Amino acid sequence: MLRISHYLRALTEPHAPVLGARGTGRPRPPVVIWNLLRRCNLTCKHCYATSADSEFRDELDTAAALRVIDDLHATGVRVLILSGGEPLLREDIFQLTDYARDQGFFVALSTNGTLIDERNIAQIAAARFDYVGISIDGLEAVHDEWRQLKGSFAASLRAVDLCRQHDIRVGLRTTLTQHNYPQLPALLALMREHDVQKFYLSHLNYSGRGKRSRSRKADAHHQMTRDAMQQLFAQAWDDVQNGRETDFVSGNNDADAVLLLQWVETHLPQHRARLEGMLQAWGGNASGSGIANIDNIGDVHPDTYWWQHSVGNVRRQSFREIWLDQPQPLLTQLRQHPRAVTGRCAQCRWLSICNGNTRTRAWAEGSLWGEDPGCYLSDEEIGLQPMPCIPSMTI
Repeated sequence: MLRISHYLRALTEPHAPVLGARGTGRPRPPVVIWNLLRRCNLTCKHCYATSADSEFRDELDTAAALRVIDDLHATGVRVLILSGGEPLLREDIFQLTDYARDQGFFVALSTNGTLIDERNIAQIAAARFDYVGISIDGLEAVHDEWRQLKGSFAASLRAVDLCRQHDIRVGLRTTLTQHNYPQLPALLALMREHDVQKFYLSHLNYSGRGKRSRSRKADAHHQMTRDAMQQLFAQAWDDVQNGRETDFVSGNNDADAVLLLQWVETHLPQHRARLEGMLQAWGGNASGSGIANIDNIGDVHPDTYWWQHSVGNVRRQSFREIWLDQPQPLLTQLRQHPRAVTGRCAQCRWLSICNGNTRTRAWAEGSLWGEDPGCYLSDEEIGLQPMPCIPSMTI
């Protein structure tokens, strides 16, 4: 995850500390994204969890979930993102949230927003979520088509307004596709119109329903992706200059950091060297190190897009054993920095910043450690030498 606003804001503060520095030695406790259940009232085309509006077997019950919170706390985890499915469908969601908040966790809720209404907004406010992320994947027609529920766009925006009326920090979460790329300026305008503090742009990852060809083919073309990121950089910088406390973030494509460096070199050249140092310290993709995922049945994954591979289960082992004390070889390989990748990634001059980008997209292409097909940087930008031309022979 690239914290665009944080880095740009730091450039205006001469003595600001380096942000997001990757530690050395023993792995640090990660941010944990926890899919509390798999059931969802929507069937989104790009869902990584392949959720549906039905019950799934063998999910962690309340007692087991409370034990997991204790386990995470004992491991040193302090940031917990509650997701699904749709987490508001869990009857014990507020009990779990209260328990985690009382232990000092930063607790965020990741929701589609359609179940937030006048009947439960007071309870949601009382839960003291540090942040509520609501997914908006385009304007009304596009959003409703991708979420496969007519009226979901209006319901989600109503949820945004209700949260703001109750002084809850809110973010819009958008997965970039060819379908919503032209609507990005309008989505950013919605952020202003509805007093939203955060905008998270996620790049499409090829997992779950998103791995099916109909969704994968919808991935934004490289030039569209570059243009979308340039729009975010410009808006984030404008907000920094005007003192607006907004937060622009992107995820699932660590080439964004290199593009941000290029943007700063063009628009703020005096800050380029400092930003490069910050990005080197940040270190790029953190799957399996700074990010962990627990799914609905307790399996632990390097991140939310790795459900095809488990590195342990919190019912059978403590999270500390799985993550810190006895990590599987996959985690050890993912934590190598820079990673032992191949193809264009291996030769990239920015490997120490990007760290090989998203491995699950490479896996979808058939090679876990191969080049990430989602990288939109040109050969010239990553420092590859062009192939020499072989002169034709005349006979």
